[in-house]
Amino acid sequence: MDEKTIRFVIFIGVFVLMLGAETLFPRHPQVDSKGRRVGINFSLMIIYIILVRLVLGAAAVGAALFAEEKGWGLINYWSLSPGVELVISIIFLDFMIYLQHVVTHMVPLFWRFHQVHHCDLDLDSSSGFRFHPIEILVSMLYKMGLVLLMGPAVTVVVVFEAILNGMAIVTHSNVFIPEKLDRVLRFVFVTPDMHRIHHSVIEKETNSNYGFFLSIWDRLLGTYIHTPEKPQPEIRIGLEWFQKKEDVSLANLLLMPFRKISRS
Repeated sequence: MDEKTIRFVIFIGVFVLMLGAETLFPRHPQVDSKGRRVGINFSLMIIYIILVRLVLGAAAVGAALFAEEKGWGLINYWSLSPGVELVISIIFLDFMIYLQHVVTHMVPLFWRFHQVHHCDLDLDSSSGFRFHPIEILVSMLYKMGLVLLMGPAVTVVVVFEAILNGMAIVTHSNVFIPEKLDRVLRFVFVTPDMHRIHHSVIEKETNSNYGFFLSIWDRLLGTYIHTPEKPQPEIRIGLEWFQKKEDVSLANLLLMPFRKISRS
Protein backbone atom coordinates (compact mmCIF):
# COMPACT_ATOMS: atom_id res chain seq x y z
CA MET A 1 0.00 0.00 0.00
CA ASP A 2 1.14 3.56 -0.66
CA GLU A 3 1.29 6.17 2.12
CA LYS A 4 -2.13 7.66 1.28
CA THR A 5 -3.80 4.27 1.57
CA ILE A 6 -2.00 3.47 4.82
CA ARG A 7 -3.02 6.77 6.39
CA PHE A 8 -6.62 6.37 5.16
CA VAL A 9 -6.92 2.84 6.57
CA ILE A 10 -5.51 3.94 9.94
CA PHE A 11 -7.79 6.99 9.99
CA ILE A 12 -10.95 4.99 9.26
CA GLY A 13 -9.97 2.23 11.67
CA VAL A 14 -9.29 4.59 14.58
CA PHE A 15 -12.40 6.68 13.85
CA VAL A 16 -14.75 3.68 13.74
CA LEU A 17 -13.17 2.23 16.90
CA MET A 18 -13.49 5.47 18.89
CA LEU A 19 -16.96 6.21 17.51
CA GLY A 20 -18.12 2.84 18.78
CA ALA A 21 -16.38 3.24 22.13
CA GLU A 22 -17.83 6.69 22.82
CA THR A 23 -21.29 5.50 21.82
CA LEU A 24 -21.14 2.59 24.27
CA PHE A 25 -19.20 4.35 27.04
CA PRO A 26 -19.77 8.14 26.82
CA ARG A 27 -17.91 10.43 29.23
CA HIS A 28 -19.83 13.67 28.67
CA PRO A 29 -23.51 14.32 27.84
CA GLN A 30 -24.27 15.74 24.39
CA VAL A 31 -26.00 19.09 23.84
CA ASP A 32 -26.16 19.06 20.02
CA SER A 33 -27.15 16.56 17.34
CA LYS A 34 -24.27 14.17 16.75
CA GLY A 35 -25.35 13.49 13.16
CA ARG A 36 -25.45 17.22 12.33
CA ARG A 37 -22.05 17.86 13.89
CA VAL A 38 -20.36 14.85 12.30
CA GLY A 39 -21.73 15.95 8.91
CA ILE A 40 -20.32 19.46 9.36
CA ASN A 41 -16.95 18.20 10.58
CA PHE A 42 -16.61 15.73 7.70
CA SER A 43 -17.55 18.49 5.24
CA LEU A 44 -14.77 20.71 6.59
CA MET A 45 -12.32 17.82 6.27
CA ILE A 46 -13.27 17.16 2.65
CA ILE A 47 -12.88 20.86 1.80
CA TYR A 48 -9.41 21.14 3.32
CA ILE A 49 -8.21 17.86 1.84
CA ILE A 50 -9.15 19.14 -1.62
CA LEU A 51 -7.52 22.53 -0.91
CA VAL A 52 -4.26 20.98 0.34
CA ARG A 53 -4.09 18.60 -2.64
CA LEU A 54 -4.65 21.45 -5.09
CA VAL A 55 -2.15 23.83 -3.48
CA LEU A 56 0.51 21.58 -1.93
CA GLY A 57 0.17 18.17 -3.56
CA ALA A 58 1.89 15.54 -1.41
CA ALA A 59 2.57 18.10 1.36
CA ALA A 60 4.78 16.78 4.21
CA VAL A 61 5.55 13.46 2.48
CA GLY A 62 6.48 15.35 -0.68
CA ALA A 63 8.78 17.58 1.37
CA ALA A 64 10.44 14.47 2.84
CA LEU A 65 11.03 13.04 -0.65
CA PHE A 66 12.50 16.36 -1.78
CA ALA A 67 14.77 16.63 1.30
CA GLU A 68 15.94 13.04 0.78
CA GLU A 69 16.75 13.69 -2.87
CA LYS A 70 18.66 16.91 -2.11
CA GLY A 71 20.28 15.66 1.10
CA TRP A 72 18.69 18.47 3.11
CA GLY A 73 18.00 18.39 6.83
CA LEU A 74 19.91 18.02 10.08
CA ILE A 75 19.40 14.26 10.23
CA ASN A 76 21.36 13.82 7.01
CA TYR A 77 24.45 15.12 8.86
CA TRP A 78 24.16 12.48 11.59
CA SER A 79 24.67 8.74 11.44
CA LEU A 80 21.54 7.44 13.12
CA SER A 81 19.92 4.05 13.10
CA PRO A 82 16.34 4.01 11.71
CA GLY A 83 14.90 3.42 15.20
CA VAL A 84 16.77 6.35 16.76
CA GLU A 85 15.85 8.59 13.83
CA LEU A 86 12.18 7.66 14.27
CA VAL A 87 12.15 8.43 18.01
CA ILE A 88 14.06 11.72 17.70
CA SER A 89 11.92 12.88 14.79
CA ILE A 90 8.62 12.13 16.52
CA ILE A 91 9.72 13.87 19.73
CA PHE A 92 10.93 16.92 17.79
CA LEU A 93 7.85 17.16 15.57
CA ASP A 94 5.53 16.60 18.53
CA PHE A 95 7.16 19.48 20.41
CA MET A 96 6.94 21.77 17.38
CA ILE A 97 3.24 20.98 16.92
CA TYR A 98 2.75 21.80 20.60
CA LEU A 99 4.39 25.21 20.05
CA GLN A 100 2.28 25.77 16.95
CA HIS A 101 -0.85 25.10 18.99
CA VAL A 102 0.19 27.61 21.65
CA VAL A 103 0.78 30.24 18.95
CA THR A 104 -2.69 29.70 17.45
CA HIS A 105 -4.13 30.68 20.83
CA MET A 106 -1.80 33.59 21.54
CA VAL A 107 -1.76 35.39 18.14
CA PRO A 108 -5.13 37.03 17.37
CA LEU A 109 -4.93 36.46 13.60
CA PHE A 110 -4.30 32.74 14.02
CA TRP A 111 -6.95 32.47 16.75
CA ARG A 112 -9.60 33.80 14.35
CA PHE A 113 -9.13 30.60 12.33
CA HIS A 114 -8.46 28.26 15.23
CA GLN A 115 -11.69 29.22 17.00
CA VAL A 116 -13.53 27.22 14.33
CA HIS A 117 -12.11 24.15 16.06
CA HIS A 118 -13.02 25.37 19.54
CA CYS A 119 -16.60 26.49 18.89
CA ASP A 120 -17.89 22.91 18.65
CA LEU A 121 -20.72 22.57 21.19
CA ASP A 122 -19.75 18.97 21.93
CA LEU A 123 -16.51 17.06 21.80
CA ASP A 124 -16.24 13.68 20.13
CA SER A 125 -14.06 11.74 17.70
CA SER A 126 -15.20 13.89 14.75
CA SER A 127 -13.93 17.06 16.48
CA GLY A 128 -10.42 15.86 15.69
CA PHE A 129 -10.81 16.94 12.06
CA ARG A 130 -12.91 20.08 12.62
CA PHE A 131 -10.58 22.84 11.37
CA HIS A 132 -10.87 25.78 9.04
CA PRO A 133 -9.37 24.89 5.62
CA ILE A 134 -7.00 27.86 5.70
CA GLU A 135 -5.67 26.85 9.13
CA ILE A 136 -4.96 23.37 7.76
CA LEU A 137 -3.19 24.85 4.73
CA VAL A 138 -0.95 27.01 6.95
CA SER A 139 -0.34 24.05 9.26
CA MET A 140 0.77 21.93 6.30
CA LEU A 141 3.20 24.64 5.18
CA TYR A 142 4.59 24.72 8.72
CA LYS A 143 5.05 20.93 8.79
CA MET A 144 6.70 20.99 5.38
CA GLY A 145 9.18 23.54 6.69
CA LEU A 146 9.90 21.34 9.71
CA VAL A 147 10.47 18.31 7.47
CA LEU A 148 12.86 20.26 5.23
CA LEU A 149 14.74 21.52 8.30
CA MET A 150 15.08 18.10 9.87
CA GLY A 151 15.18 15.83 6.82
CA PRO A 152 13.57 12.66 8.26
CA ALA A 153 13.02 9.61 6.09
CA VAL A 154 9.73 9.35 4.21
CA THR A 155 8.65 6.41 6.37
CA VAL A 156 9.21 8.51 9.49
CA VAL A 157 6.95 11.26 8.13
CA VAL A 158 4.27 8.70 7.23
CA VAL A 159 4.42 7.28 10.77
CA PHE A 160 4.22 10.75 12.32
CA GLU A 161 1.28 11.78 10.13
CA ALA A 162 -0.51 8.56 11.10
CA ILE A 163 0.11 9.32 14.80
CA LEU A 164 -1.04 12.92 14.34
CA ASN A 165 -4.29 11.90 12.64
CA GLY A 166 -4.98 8.98 14.97
CA MET A 167 -4.32 10.92 18.17
CA ALA A 168 -6.48 13.82 16.97
CA ILE A 169 -9.41 11.38 16.91
CA VAL A 170 -8.53 9.65 20.19
CA THR A 171 -7.89 12.78 22.29
CA HIS A 172 -11.11 14.44 21.13
CA SER A 173 -13.24 11.34 21.65
CA ASN A 174 -16.03 11.30 24.20
CA VAL A 175 -15.02 7.95 25.66
CA PHE A 176 -14.98 7.09 29.34
CA ILE A 177 -11.60 5.93 30.68
CA PRO A 178 -11.37 4.93 34.37
CA GLU A 179 -9.69 7.71 36.31
CA LYS A 180 -6.90 5.52 37.67
CA LEU A 181 -6.00 4.36 34.17
CA ASP A 182 -6.27 7.91 32.83
CA ARG A 183 -3.87 9.12 35.53
CA VAL A 184 -1.29 6.51 34.53
CA LEU A 185 -1.63 7.18 30.80
CA ARG A 186 -1.21 10.93 31.33
CA PHE A 187 2.34 10.47 32.55
CA VAL A 188 3.27 9.91 28.90
CA PHE A 189 0.31 10.54 26.60
CA VAL A 190 -2.46 13.08 26.13
CA THR A 191 -5.79 11.48 27.09
CA PRO A 192 -9.38 12.46 26.20
CA ASP A 193 -10.02 13.76 29.74
CA MET A 194 -6.83 15.83 29.62
CA HIS A 195 -7.70 17.35 26.25
CA ARG A 196 -11.37 17.94 27.13
CA ILE A 197 -10.20 20.52 29.66
CA HIS A 198 -8.61 22.39 26.74
CA HIS A 199 -12.07 22.67 25.14
CA SER A 200 -13.72 24.18 28.22
CA VAL A 201 -15.42 27.59 27.91
CA ILE A 202 -13.35 28.76 30.90
CA GLU A 203 -10.51 30.79 29.37
CA LYS A 204 -7.69 29.60 31.63
CA GLU A 205 -8.65 26.01 30.82
CA THR A 206 -8.90 26.75 27.10
CA ASN A 207 -5.34 28.08 27.30
CA SER A 208 -3.95 24.87 28.79
CA ASN A 209 -3.24 21.24 27.82
CA TYR A 210 -2.04 22.05 24.30
CA GLY A 211 -0.33 18.72 23.66
CA PHE A 212 -1.64 16.29 21.07
CA PHE A 213 0.48 13.17 21.66
CA LEU A 214 3.03 13.47 24.50
CA SER A 215 1.90 15.17 27.71
CA ILE A 216 5.41 16.18 28.79
CA TRP A 217 5.45 19.56 27.04
CA ASP A 218 2.48 20.90 29.00
CA ARG A 219 4.08 19.72 32.23
CA LEU A 220 7.52 21.17 31.46
CA LEU A 221 6.27 24.53 30.16
CA GLY A 222 3.58 25.23 32.76
CA THR A 223 0.50 24.84 30.58
CA TYR A 224 -0.80 21.69 32.27
CA ILE A 225 -4.06 21.52 34.22
CA HIS A 226 -4.89 18.16 35.76
CA THR A 227 -8.25 18.90 37.36
CA PRO A 228 -10.82 21.26 35.81
CA GLU A 229 -13.01 23.57 37.89
CA LYS A 230 -16.03 21.36 37.19
CA PRO A 231 -16.16 17.54 37.09
CA GLN A 232 -15.47 16.10 33.63
CA PRO A 233 -19.15 15.32 32.80
CA GLU A 234 -20.10 18.90 33.70
CA ILE A 235 -17.46 20.74 31.63
CA ARG A 236 -19.19 23.17 29.27
CA ILE A 237 -17.63 22.72 25.85
CA GLY A 238 -16.98 25.46 23.28
CA LEU A 239 -16.66 29.24 23.37
CA GLU A 240 -18.88 31.58 25.37
CA TRP A 241 -19.67 33.71 22.32
CA PHE A 242 -20.75 30.75 20.16
CA GLN A 243 -23.34 28.78 22.11
CA LYS A 244 -26.20 28.65 19.58
CA LYS A 245 -26.46 25.87 16.99
CA GLU A 246 -27.10 28.36 14.17
CA ASP A 247 -23.81 30.11 15.01
CA VAL A 248 -21.83 27.01 14.10
CA SER A 249 -23.37 25.97 10.79
CA LEU A 250 -20.96 24.96 8.00
CA ALA A 251 -21.36 28.29 6.20
CA ASN A 252 -20.78 30.29 9.39
CA LEU A 253 -17.69 28.25 10.25
CA LEU A 254 -16.14 28.96 6.85
CA LEU A 255 -16.88 32.69 7.20
CA MET A 256 -16.11 32.95 10.93
CA PRO A 257 -12.46 34.14 10.65
CA PHE A 258 -13.47 37.02 8.40
CA ARG A 259 -16.28 38.42 10.55
CA LYS A 260 -16.15 40.74 13.54
CA ILE A 261 -16.88 38.64 16.60
CA SER A 262 -18.89 39.94 19.53
CA ARG A 263 -17.78 38.26 22.76
CA SER A 264 -20.66 39.56 24.80
